[in-house]
Amino acid sequence: MPNLNTLREQRDSHETAGLAIRDNAKSESRDFTAEELTALERASSEVREINKQIKAQEFLAEAERRADAQTIHGDGGPRELRNYSLAKAVQESMSGRLTGLEAEVHQDLARGRESRGVMVPTSVLMEYRAVTTTTPAGGPGGALVATAVAPVRDHPRPALLIESLGATVLRDLVGNLDLPVLAESGSAHWIAEHANTTRSDPKFAKKTLSPKTVSGEYELSRRMILQSSTAIETLLRNDLGLILRQEVDRAALAGTGTANMPRGVLNTVGIHVVPPEADFSDTTAEMIAALELDDLTGSRAFVTNPGVMRLARKTKDADGHVIPLAELFHGERVATTTQVPSTYDTDKNALIYGQWSELVLGYWSGVDILVNPYHADVASKGGVLIHAFLDVDVLVRTPEAFAAAGIA
Repeated sequence: MPNLNTLREQRDSHETAGLAIRDNAKSESRDFTAEELTALERASSEVREINKQIKAQEFLAEAERRADAQTIHGDGGPRELRNYSLAKAVQESMSGRLTGLEAEVHQDLARGRESRGVMVPTSVLMEYRAVTTTTPAGGPGGALVATAVAPVRDHPRPALLIESLGATVLRDLVGNLDLPVLAESGSAHWIAEHANTTRSDPKFAKKTLSPKTVSGEYELSRRMILQSSTAIETLLRNDLGLILRQEVDRAALAGTGTANMPRGVLNTVGIHVVPPEADFSDTTAEMIAALELDDLTGSRAFVTNPGVMRLARKTKDADGHVIPLAELFHGERVATTTQVPSTYDTDKNALIYGQWSELVLGYWSGVDILVNPYHADVASKGGVLIHAFLDVDVLVRTPEAFAAAGIA
């Protein structure tokens, strides 16, 4: 099944062909010929069919993003996770016996993989913080004890963008994955009639995805486990659930490629580095041109942080009128997140423009949660440590598909 970018390119091709027929007839000051009418009708029909497929693909992509925290995919296909309880999974794993939906989910995610704990969907992730019913350093855990406790209010978080921008996502990987890349095309030649052509050789390369592990740890007191129900379920799903996904997003944008971290867009060798112009719109124009000069014409978008957006919203013309963002970014999509660094090129805010389908996210696992009541830190207290692990990698398949600039 062709992806969205391919479908859009096919649609553009048919529309361009139709416009060429029109321009040809207009330049000769004549009506369309029968053959041209047939070609236009065929192109129009193809565009209508492609638009239907694009609409379906966009619907499915949006549905998949919305369902990411609600479904898993195993050999039996997608399973509804509306009734999945992480708190139940954690508590039952302590006794070594999972039941119900939580057991089915674990079996699906652990199939063919080694798991020492309980496997949960990738939407449930963890950070390190000790939670007790008294007052740990992070805040009053006692507020979670179920004395008519409402669901825990979430706190502001960085926006999760990478998958929504159209990154290529590969799930359920097992071994390392080599992605072939056409490093250099051959060449075409004009030849005389019945003459031999000139041979040329394309050059291929490969880039490898290999799992990198992002993890976190939570400490729960015995009383916290016993006394909190609804509150801890919300805490596990929401407050903890996005931490690892945020870290994957951060790594995809600006990962260093060192210390077991994937290499993100900004630290990938070969991306276009565009010097900032005096006028903001000139900088964005140069970034767009950098991709167009490399014939990269898929679905593209700018990504930056609030610092750049603040400057953009203050940009005025010679008469003091604020210039609309659509003009500054030349009609391209713009997404904002605090995950984009403000220390790019030493002390500048980063602005990224890219064809995001050329960024690949590979997942080797769901979130592997291990409940450990035997660690010395908790064994004598009756509490547990909850460890979470997610194996993932990030790869910029085509560095020329991205451009970056530092905005002061």
